[in-house]
Amino acid sequence: MKLGQGAEAVVTKVNGVVLKDRIKKDYRHPAIDASLRKTRTRREANLFKKLAEIDFPAPNLLEMDDKAMRLKLQFIDGPKVRDVFDTRPGLAKEIGRKVGILHANNIVHGDLTTSNMILGSEIYFIDFGLSYVSTKAEDKAVDLHLLKQALESAHHEVFEKAFADVLAGYREGNPGWHEVILRLEKVEKRGRNKK
Repeated sequence: MKLGQGAEAVVTKVNGVVLKDRIKKDYRHPAIDASLRKTRTRREANLFKKLAEIDFPAPNLLEMDDKAMRLKLQFIDGPKVRDVFDTRPGLAKEIGRKVGILHANNIVHGDLTTSNMILGSEIYFIDFGLSYVSTKAEDKAVDLHLLKQALESAHHEVFEKAFADVLAGYREGNPGWHEVILRLEKVEKRGRNKK
């Protein structure tokens, strides 16, 4: 069963597990394409291992195959947070707290949207294909800024209160929140000045 397709990968559910296959890009030179896909598959697998070490709610990595460019992951059952967010105001603070935990462990998600979160027994984050490790406040601030934009776009009616709750949760999850929030203000000013 196909669960989704992004620019980088096709995600399917087979025999109760999730398969994430990085797809070949014909517009890239075959050697460059293979190298990029292998590097990204390994990087994402390493991130899933790091998430497991810090006991973060994300799918467990069951297997990594960098020849087939495939990750085999635990299936998390539940609705996407996108589909329940507007009627569950308490989710915003929990999302913020979990983003704070990621950032406290120097993990930048890179694609923080409510479509990449599943409400199971708690909120699980999925799709770490654009994720990377960074100690920079700038990278973490950009991650938060992208989440803010995603919330404004997909959840316009509840956006303002929701993002305030996200930041309140973030402060709980990340002891180094102050530097990131200050940097977020600078990132947002840059964005406004470009308009």
